Amino acid sequence: MQKIIILDFGSQTTQLIGRRLRELDTFCEILPYNKFPKNDPSVIGVILSGSPYSVHDPEAFQVDLNQFVGKVPVLGICYGAQYISHKNGGKVEQTGTREYGRANLTSVDTENPLFRGFDSNSQVWMSHGDTITAIPSNCKIIASTSDVKFAAYASTTQSLWAVQFHPEVFHTAQGTLLLKNFVVDICGSKQEWSPASYVETTVKELKEQLGNDRVILGLSGGVDSSVCATLLNQAIGKNLTCIFVDHGMLRKNEFAKVMEAYEGLGLNVIGVDASEKFFSDLAGVTDPEQKRKIIGRDFVEVFNAEAKKITDAKWLAQGTIYPDRIESLSITGMVIKSHHNVGGLPKEMNLKLCEPLQWLFKDEVRRVGYELGMPEHLIKRHPFPGPGLAVRILGDITQEKVRILQDADDIYIENMHNYICEDGEVLYDKVWQAGTVLLSTIRSVGVMGDERTYEHPVALRAVTSTDAMSADWAQLPYDFMAKVSNEIINKVKGVNRVCYDISSKPPATIEWE
Repeated sequence: MQKIIILDFGSQTTQLIGRRLRELDTFCEILPYNKFPKNDPSVIGVILSGSPYSVHDPEAFQVDLNQFVGKVPVLGICYGAQYISHKNGGKVEQTGTREYGRANLTSVDTENPLFRGFDSNSQVWMSHGDTITAIPSNCKIIASTSDVKFAAYASTTQSLWAVQFHPEVFHTAQGTLLLKNFVVDICGSKQEWSPASYVETTVKELKEQLGNDRVILGLSGGVDSSVCATLLNQAIGKNLTCIFVDHGMLRKNEFAKVMEAYEGLGLNVIGVDASEKFFSDLAGVTDPEQKRKIIGRDFVEVFNAEAKKITDAKWLAQGTIYPDRIESLSITGMVIKSHHNVGGLPKEMNLKLCEPLQWLFKDEVRRVGYELGMPEHLIKRHPFPGPGLAVRILGDITQEKVRILQDADDIYIENMHNYICEDGEVLYDKVWQAGTVLLSTIRSVGVMGDERTYEHPVALRAVTSTDAMSADWAQLPYDFMAKVSNEIINKVKGVNRVCYDISSKPPATIEWE
């Protein structure tokens, strides 16, 4: 299978390059700058990402360009463009000011294959502190802005292109066209990467990999593990055993609903109600990180105990997706963010690891789910944290607090499912993630009838996003919020005030704990 290698120099938008290429039905791999695969005939092109470093920084990431320049087409983006120039006799200098934000191409060579079909004055997005002041002698300018002479250049002797702007971001109006020109026209991508081809190829590979072996999969009710289960079921059928652990902090009636949904998919699922153990071990614990660690530890213990009963199992399957793997380990080797399903297996399990979704982005997982014929309500489910409602309760965890939060959250989400927007779309489908937070460490004064109340506030949270790496607070309709607030206060004993969280990520996170 053809692929483009994206060498990551630490840019915040490297993943975005990958997603844009996948949208062009082209397979790609994002690899650390120093991990270019040698002697891989499937590589048809290379893209060098941006970087937080200057090429002049002592700690700047270095790569041997001879590994691929002159062998396959190469595109340098921002730092990548500057690095190519710097290493080949050009000049990169500090300007004293950052070139950041929208700019327009005042000149562009539309005869060059990289810019074929471009409009005059096309908008691009700049984000760099250094700028190229001279390009290698075997290169020519192919685009400029009023402030940046060498906005893009190309080699006259090799298949080498470089741009100082970011074609992967939304603000570059024709960025997708530029990437298509590079990937399809220059590199020769056959655009064969699609959900249908992925399912066909992966099912075939899983059959070969697993044979007649038994596989165990931990289900969460989320879209990743559900798609993973359905894919494996198509490949190995009854040789797949799924385990769904209820820690007592799922949404209202979720355990029963999810079990029913999985049965409808024909999956072999073992449901384990371990809520008493979790509540007991969490008693009196208020520190958010400690709560997460206890839940993670208990989950592994409960899951392992159930898994050991399946004595002939040889594999553990996980719904790990591509962003999990990229986020978990940065190019410097430092952990950015720990994920529950990344990092291997507990030694005592003695199982091999199977990760069918490890190359997919979240939106691709959903596309594969549709291809597999899964029910829409499972595919469109909002992400839900592994520790469940425990990270949406400030303070210690009790069954009563979970009951309050479940009831409030159920009203919020149910109303979101039932609200039809002016464009005819369901409000739930417009939101990336929504949930309710119980501020159990706070009591506020209220009046109900002629009585004074002293109960808890809840905070509603809803965000829009594409990948959860950044998120904006969702501007929910006022009439919707008024109905939800009124219903929660009237129906949920223990709540007398409803607030709405209007903070974005960054600086806030999506979850409160």
